[in-house]
Amino acid sequence: MFVQRRPAPWGCILTIWGYHTGVSTASQESDTPRMALTDIKLRNLKTKDKPYKVADFDGLHVLVKPNGSKLWRFKYRIRGKEKLLSIGSYPATSLLEARKVRDEARSQMAGGGDPSQIKREKAMAEKESQGQTFEKIAAMYLTKIKKEGRAPATLVKNEWFMRMAIADFGRMPISEITSPVVLQCLRKPEAKGHYETARRLRSIIGSVFRHAIAVGLAENDPTFALRDALIRPTVTSRAAITDKTEMGGLMRAIDGFQGQVTTKIALNLLAIVVTRPGELRHATWNEFDFSEAVWTIPAPRMKMRLPHKVPLPQEALNLLSNLQELTGYGEFLFPSIRSSKRPMSENTLNAALRRMGYTGSEMTSHGFRATFSTIANESGLWNPDAIERALAHIEKNEVRRAYARGEHWDERVKIADWWGRQLLDFRQLAV
Repeated sequence: MFVQRRPAPWGCILTIWGYHTGVSTASQESDTPRMALTDIKLRNLKTKDKPYKVADFDGLHVLVKPNGSKLWRFKYRIRGKEKLLSIGSYPATSLLEARKVRDEARSQMAGGGDPSQIKREKAMAEKESQGQTFEKIAAMYLTKIKKEGRAPATLVKNEWFMRMAIADFGRMPISEITSPVVLQCLRKPEAKGHYETARRLRSIIGSVFRHAIAVGLAENDPTFALRDALIRPTVTSRAAITDKTEMGGLMRAIDGFQGQVTTKIALNLLAIVVTRPGELRHATWNEFDFSEAVWTIPAPRMKMRLPHKVPLPQEALNLLSNLQELTGYGEFLFPSIRSSKRPMSENTLNAALRRMGYTGSEMTSHGFRATFSTIANESGLWNPDAIERALAHIEKNEVRRAYARGEHWDERVKIADWWGRQLLDFRQLAV
């Protein structure tokens, strides 16, 4: 007789399948549950030797770690890339709160946003309001060096460099700025061949970080690791004429200059006093003692932040007397043609040399210092230390500097008188 066999119950089949494959349905349900999470399920989740995930729905899941922590995560894809949004830990962040964050993230995605990026920007905005961004700490640093009396030209350059850095990562919390972030900023001037600019930019950024460390807003300086990451600029000396006959030709060209009279006087005076061009451009009348024939440059305007006295030979006094009739009514010896409240532009003197036919590879306004140093040292008439003090150079050897006697003032007065006469004699040399 034929007997019809009934099919086995599905539960038996699953049990048998689980038995033969060695996979339990309990483990399947805990790793990939088919039902939404509840607080009861969350509380009853057990730890394992390795972290494992338990899903809720719509990308929300909880990551159970061996230490017992239960971390909310939202998994999503944007532009084909899988991402995770950290939401918080359970039970500090409840199931209901985690779902709200998940729903908000899905709304952001529907609007074309990236939830992780939006979260970072929000965190950055919060830290920015607390004054911990690079931009705000950079402002603190600039205020500090202004109070220290840095030279105006130095402050302007520092602010210019700061703007370059701020444009790239100014709004970032300073604690989150890494070496690669800074390097990306430095590569921009470097790519244009401005190697010295990139080097100085790294230095300025590092100053901000060191200030942040000092006030407890940062723990490290990411620029330290970039010391050897940049292309080293080729060091070239500023162009200068060191031949006496050629120097005579330059002085005659200055005497015949057809531009502004004040520019002509400035070039003649710079050739005599051999200060840095910026120190002369910013000179004010109250710095001069004509009875003692001395010009005292205040410390903030000096490169080494020390006051510097310049002896004035008769040739310089004659030029200053002529200049006083033109600009003695104001503050600056050489005011800007646009405003008497500002000194002449830093490009004025070099531009005048170019008009006279001297290229940048032949002579610069800073080159008068090298001209004086070379000819004075070659003369063998003067103590090299006195020549260095005339140029406001500071002895680098600390021991030698500590035992240096005075500023060689008497000898410097003699050198100034000799140099003034030399420039007159050079004019008489045949080309």
